[in-house]
Amino acid sequence: MAQRLALVTGGEGGIGTEICRQLGAQGAKVVTTCLDPERENIKDWAEKLRAEDIDAHWVQCNVSDYDACVAMANDVQSRFGAVEILVNVAGITRDGFLHKMDNDQWRSVIDINLSGAFNVTRQFVAGMREQKFGRIVNISSVNGQTGQFGQTNYSAAKAGLHGFTMALAKEGAPKGVTANTVSPGYVKTSMTEAIPDQVREAIVAQIPAGDMGEPQDIARAVAFLAADEAGYINGANLPVNGALFCSF
Repeated sequence: MAQRLALVTGGEGGIGTEICRQLGAQGAKVVTTCLDPERENIKDWAEKLRAEDIDAHWVQCNVSDYDACVAMANDVQSRFGAVEILVNVAGITRDGFLHKMDNDQWRSVIDINLSGAFNVTRQFVAGMREQKFGRIVNISSVNGQTGQFGQTNYSAAKAGLHGFTMALAKEGAPKGVTANTVSPGYVKTSMTEAIPDQVREAIVAQIPAGDMGEPQDIARAVAFLAADEAGYINGANLPVNGALFCSF
């Protein structure tokens, strides 16, 4: 089998790095997007993965900027070839109660977490359809399923992301292109480490599994959905949340 090319947006984060690692371990060449190469120390990130025999690369891109995504796609295709696996991970939080939320808090989260998935996917989905193979995985959140205090912007974006997935799955299925969602619960990353201890303990107390998940738990779900053999799984939302939220 030829080496697959995987693009992972925001791949330098805790969950994104593990997704890159597991896709690379399955034999994919992995490219991640980054916003600020120096601040994100992206060269060292790539070198660390290469030391683990992961074929890792990076491109600079602001996923909330459509024109930047067009330029990024041209760069990726000219340097690496056709993208066959796309994982939309890039996301931010700007929490606040709605009655106190300003327009920038709302727009920035929607622009990156939801519109960013459109901006990037739009550049590659036509090629996937033409080659009659594609795997698109969008990273949502349990809070997109349940809602969360102080996160009307984030919950709206993450819920919208699965709506995007379901419609895209129907469009892509006749052409061999799948689109699925992974919805993580609370995961041990730098973001959750910054939560005050008392709040974090209260969160963990609600999780039947008794602890937050690991980035590897999310990455395994993504790697499963991205596999060649997963072609009949399409339009699904795969929760990885330790039974924090269960539904049909």
